[in-house]
Amino acid sequence: MTTLKFVGAIAYLAGVPALCLFLSGNWQWREGWIFGAWYAALCGLCLGWLYFKDPALLAERFRKPGTGGETRSDMVLLLGIKLGCIAWLLVPPLDVRFGWTPHLPRLCEIAGGILLLPAGFFFFRAFTDNPYLSQLVRIQAERGQRVVDTGVYGVVRHPMYLGAGLMFLGSPLLLGSLAGLLVGLGVILLLVVRIFGEEELLVHDLDGYRAYRQKVRYRLLPRLW
Repeated sequence: MTTLKFVGAIAYLAGVPALCLFLSGNWQWREGWIFGAWYAALCGLCLGWLYFKDPALLAERFRKPGTGGETRSDMVLLLGIKLGCIAWLLVPPLDVRFGWTPHLPRLCEIAGGILLLPAGFFFFRAFTDNPYLSQLVRIQAERGQRVVDTGVYGVVRHPMYLGAGLMFLGSPLLLGSLAGLLVGLGVILLLVVRIFGEEELLVHDLDGYRAYRQKVRYRLLPRLW
């Protein structure tokens, strides 16, 4: 990872919480501060761990889409997910500011804050447990990719998507934004669609993945799916 990219990542960590508060029009917005602190802490923790403990994975995470031999359909899905993430960050504070949708009750905000706890756990552990956790759906033959079936990968087959899904639900609930919740549900739908294509590739091209699917039967939700 280049110094320029690292500096840019640090600026992103500080910029996202500030942007959230700025768009809300209220620098004393308590829920915005809570979300901003949680988001910056999680991203900073993941970035720091990768930078010092697994620079090869960090470089893989910054690999440009289209350079790993991915399918065109997955590139489109990845673009949709990235655009959805941008909307997920921008819509809740704007919704709070302009009142596009009815503000969610306090109980929803509490539930959202609770959801962010397992979200952070699964997200971070996915990085620490899987040294091949690329943002691109591809087989990393040059890195000797193998099946990972320990840690959170012994619970579900896509723990980072589980963490991301909890995040996409928890944050708009915490921020009280129904519009943001709808955006989050849309991004989760894209993740679910991506899982099918990702597993098809892994079953055909990654030794041991078919057996792993028999060992860990749930894709995203333990005991459900």
